[in-house]
Amino acid sequence: MSNLDVRPGAVECGGREDVEGGPVHELLPPRRVPLGESTVVRRLLPSLGRRMVGAWCFVDHYGPDDITDEPGMRVPPHPHIGLQTVSWLHGGEVLHRDSLGSLRTIRPKELGLMTAGRAIAHSEESPRGHSPILHGAQLWVALPDVHRHTEPAWEYHADLPVVAAPGLTATLLLGELDGAASPGSTFSPIMGADITLEDGAAARVPVEPDFEYAALTMSGVLEIDGERVEPGSMLYLGCGRRELPVRAADGPGGFVLLGGEPFAEKLVMWWNFIARTGEEIAQAREDWATGDRFGAVEGYDGARLPAPALPPTRLKARGRTR
Repeated sequence: MSNLDVRPGAVECGGREDVEGGPVHELLPPRRVPLGESTVVRRLLPSLGRRMVGAWCFVDHYGPDDITDEPGMRVPPHPHIGLQTVSWLHGGEVLHRDSLGSLRTIRPKELGLMTAGRAIAHSEESPRGHSPILHGAQLWVALPDVHRHTEPAWEYHADLPVVAAPGLTATLLLGELDGAASPGSTFSPIMGADITLEDGAAARVPVEPDFEYAALTMSGVLEIDGERVEPGSMLYLGCGRRELPVRAADGPGGFVLLGGEPFAEKLVMWWNFIARTGEEIAQAREDWATGDRFGAVEGYDGARLPAPALPPTRLKARGRTR
């Protein structure tokens, strides 16, 4: 998924000096951002005060939207470097195309995982004859320096591990949870799980004390570590827990739990690129504009996305919170 802001600012993130060493409750309100031709998303990360959760560096939540008489999602071909994209649906379908020649329709609870590495381009759209409801999340994972120039790759996993407890079901996107391991490729200590709670259910989810965590509520009203979290909001939880109490506060509900070891490296993120210097960002933008490096996305009915202008100030990497 693309950041379609026509005047994107540089986001400076990474480093461990501002990571909370113990448990916290920091509610991250969403910012509404237009995406493509007909979709509006709630952007939760990066936010004004919180840039990353482990290696997770970008979180958009969209829907549930009634697209019965609408085209649905239409995100034209656009480039990425230095990251992975995770496509995750609760409702509807997204058709993925990329410059490797991949073509795949992603459906609810199926993992679409794209590793940009040195360079890739892709598009995303609701297919013809799509379902009436579109609901999901798009997430980015920053690649550590040793892997950020790796060859681009696309993975699709329809059968993911499921962890169950009374009143709770957890589908594992990435990493490990309670002895289960996702088949999705990872490049740093990280986890992501989609957790569903039945009406009135309460449970304690095992977590790693050295990881920092955040919970994105997808549906229903939940109590997460005693904090009430509405749909479309994300609660940053810090580090230092071994278990996370959760409860469905008003009917059934679901959330995506994101965690990881705090990301030590300093990054600069601008538009759809993650790099270490402003010069790398400028070169990636130039390569996209001239048709070098990223390849072509075949089959999308429309023009590719032009790169916005670079900001007038020098891009540099520092800090993970503002």
